[in-house]
Amino acid sequence: MGEAKRRAEQGLGPRATKPTRPRDNSPRLVPWLPLTQRQTQAFMKYTTTGAWVGIGLLVVLWLVVRFVGPAAGWWNLAG
Repeated sequence: MGEAKRRAEQGLGPRATKPTRPRDNSPRLVPWLPLTQRQTQAFMKYTTTGAWVGIGLLVVLWLVVRFVGPAAGWWNLAG
């Protein structure tokens, strides 16, 4: 017995559907390319954030190699 038939026999209504995501109606950059302006703005936001995180990690790595490692006795600087 199918789900719809069983629900109808029990006097239940149709099963509720899952909510759908809102459709991105922002204009496309180029008509033949499936990229919208909202998607490009999100891409720029995430890549900029990722670049700053990378710069921060590079500074932390440099501080560890230059100051923390020699101070902790992990290694000696050659220069």
